[in-house]
Amino acid sequence: MSTFHLINFGCRASHADGAAIKKQLMVKGFREASAEASEIAVLNTCTVTATADAEVRQVIRRIHRANPGCRILVTGCYAQRACDEIAKLPGVNWVIGNSHKHTLAQILSGDAGTAGPLSSEKQTDSEASIPDPETRETHTLVLVGEIGETFHFAPVFADDRTRPTLKVQDGCNARCAFCIIPQVRGESRSMDPEKVIEQVRELEQKGYQEVVLSGINLGSYGRDLGRRINFLGLVERILLETGIPRLRISSIEPMDVNSELIELVGTEPRMAHHFHVPLQSGSNRILRLMNRRYWTTQYAERILAIREQMPNCAIGADVMAGFPGETEEDHAETLRFIESLPFTYLHIFPYSARPSTPAAKRPGQVDGRRIHERVRELKSLIAARHGVFLREQIGRTLSAVVLHKVREGAPTALSTNYLQVSLPGAEVVPNTLIDVAIGRVHEGRLVGCPA
Repeated sequence: MSTFHLINFGCRASHADGAAIKKQLMVKGFREASAEASEIAVLNTCTVTATADAEVRQVIRRIHRANPGCRILVTGCYAQRACDEIAKLPGVNWVIGNSHKHTLAQILSGDAGTAGPLSSEKQTDSEASIPDPETRETHTLVLVGEIGETFHFAPVFADDRTRPTLKVQDGCNARCAFCIIPQVRGESRSMDPEKVIEQVRELEQKGYQEVVLSGINLGSYGRDLGRRINFLGLVERILLETGIPRLRISSIEPMDVNSELIELVGTEPRMAHHFHVPLQSGSNRILRLMNRRYWTTQYAERILAIREQMPNCAIGADVMAGFPGETEEDHAETLRFIESLPFTYLHIFPYSARPSTPAAKRPGQVDGRRIHERVRELKSLIAARHGVFLREQIGRTLSAVVLHKVREGAPTALSTNYLQVSLPGAEVVPNTLIDVAIGRVHEGRLVGCPA
């Protein structure tokens, strides 16, 4: 049976999809190999920014150069958005959109790469056939169609050896002016709660200590299930019906961070003390242009409530620099707003125009040089804040999961409040929960020992 090498791009939800693809391929008998030795390369892509697209193209060219006999399959969000563009690249044999990603293992296990049985979703196939060994002509099979209503990619496969991601929600019904994701992932869809519980129990039985709940718009979980359950109810059910030692919430929109969720995370010892709440801008004017559905005052109320409930909680956000129409005053307002709140880290992105989004057509596109200057200012601000947060941990004892990661000869653990802790000389077993005493900060990371 063929060997494969999987490369994931993008967010945690995308990586969860990649882990599911890997499981499906292995069930079909495919064997994992290095990029240099594999017969098939599977690229599970992101298309949030132009940089993400460029990275995928660069990897395709690199694989084709280094391993010309390797057949390349491109799937995920970039494949859904720009299948024809990808199909023209040398070495690409399959382009499988999100619409058909769940059939990928069937496609690859068919004779000569034929599609085999597909779902009943509407599809638009563009096929010139697969490589013909007699004529040596190389063609590309393209399968991209409309995104259906079915939730794909359960069961979970714990590709992360210590912190598996369970994607419980996909798609998004919001229409942020800059975002391409609703076009490439479809409307919001939720995994059945019974299936979620089943998946968490499976991970628990395999000995995992921490599970990360993820989604494209995680807080919208359950809204398509007829009011049977919402995200808070799902978390409560997981805690009640499973014994998973730690549960971590990935990114969740500000208006879905209510007082009940904050209280649950703050009072339940099995919940990681960590909130990632996308901000995008600290200017109300820009938030309106972005079609974000909150004011800065509403956002601040939630962040301050988190800090009041959990004084040592990790609090992060996504921030975009250079959205069309953003002035120097808008940027300064964002800096002031961020400085006023207890963030411990930020994910900062330069604005990138995405095809067919309202923002791409807006006047007032910001010069690239100015955008990168604003990115540098934001990074400088949060670097100082993160350094303060690290120093505040000295003398504390933190609960942490030991990772399958060694840095400079020392084991590494991840704390409940999302900080990596180096444990030099410690004899610890990966994938275990331990208490660590924090002794110092060294080169931007914590150093400690088992308590």
